[in-house]
Amino acid sequence: MDIYYEPRDFLDHMFNACTTAQINEFIPEKRGFRLHGHSTTVALERAFWNVLEAMAQDCGLTVPRLIERVLDGCLVANDKNLSSCLRVICLKYLNIYASGEAPTREVDVDTLAA
Repeated sequence: MDIYYEPRDFLDHMFNACTTAQINEFIPEKRGFRLHGHSTTVALERAFWNVLEAMAQDCGLTVPRLIERVLDGCLVANDKNLSSCLRVICLKYLNIYASGEAPTREVDVDTLAA
């Protein structure tokens, strides 16, 4: 048995970087929202909720309003696959915009309330 363990690839490195304190990132969490006047429950792993919260903050939106925009803009979300669409949007956000290049803009709160 080796005393020193050298990761073979990035997966080994990621598994070793995960601690028991981070286990809640993998547990699905259900949240309820009113989207366009309809009650909706979305179940996502906590890691995805964290990304959605960051995305909403970058856009100057609440999480429910961000999810409404995803629902309106994502083709597969309207086929009762909103959770899948949200996961893919999160991955795309992390890959493209999380490096600090997210196009942020001021959002008029009065416009959102309309």
